[in-house]
Amino acid sequence: MSARTRLRSAASIALTTVVATSSVALLTAGAASAATAPNGLTISNGTKYVVINGKSVDFGTPLRDLSWSPDGSKAAFIDGTNGSLVVSNPDGSGKTVVARNPGGQIWSHPTWQVTAAVPEYRLPAKNNIIFSADKGGVSTLLRMVATAHNSKPTVLSLNTYSDDDAKPLPQTGNVWPSAGGSYGSAVYANSNTGEVFIRDDYLRQQGAATTKGSQPALSPNGEEVVFVRSVDGHNHLFELDINGQQHTVKDLTPGATANYVQPTWSPDGKTIAARTTGGIATVPADGSAKPTLVSTSTGMPAFRR
Repeated sequence: MSARTRLRSAASIALTTVVATSSVALLTAGAASAATAPNGLTISNGTKYVVINGKSVDFGTPLRDLSWSPDGSKAAFIDGTNGSLVVSNPDGSGKTVVARNPGGQIWSHPTWQVTAAVPEYRLPAKNNIIFSADKGGVSTLLRMVATAHNSKPTVLSLNTYSDDDAKPLPQTGNVWPSAGGSYGSAVYANSNTGEVFIRDDYLRQQGAATTKGSQPALSPNGEEVVFVRSVDGHNHLFELDINGQQHTVKDLTPGATANYVQPTWSPDGKTIAARTTGGIATVPADGSAKPTLVSTSTGMPAFRR
């Protein structure tokens, strides 16, 4: 058995199918509260203040698209003053400019790609940040080592490892990356095709279209994707099982009369948070309850372990 085949087999064994059931889409009345209970939920809104567990934390600089390292020890965000990629401590201190925006580009949606070393296959540990860069309306995915300082990002490779029947992947229009799992997996959307793609460093041929949608978020175990799709004039949250051949898709917000956008997973994979016009709503990933408005603070949600 070749090393590549063994690696595929190991990954297949590690990934088990988890299919989420659907939930009712209406927000639970009377559940809104800006001071949420400590649950790791954070909200960034383009100012220098980040809501963390219901409390406002001053990061000292306007920021966008905040995300957390898997262990919760570091924050990554786009500096609102110059568009650079910054890593800091959880309270905004100890800022490091990982990559400085050269100008003329819009960087967005950083996500952490963290994997352990696999000595059996001589694979090193990874601590990277993947993000999207738009230059003149052309978007590509970039990658940086999270511990770098004032370094230049590299283009995230696509199609470098390809099966014989693999179709060429779009190299531009790629936005909204989200990483997770143990094998360098990530999902992203393509603004030109309106599709959600999945990609990893060692499997699948470096990328494949999975479904129609936008704003995807990969579960912490790398087995499921939540994404946004318009239904009857409203943005619904859908969940997709990306293992096996069926690619089961479930609507988590059937009959929604509110728009759900910018979904994100809790570290334990049990809860999905999304932005609405009234604040942040959460829904159990297993579909066991209705979405609930947990904060009247508006902005992009994220979870910190």
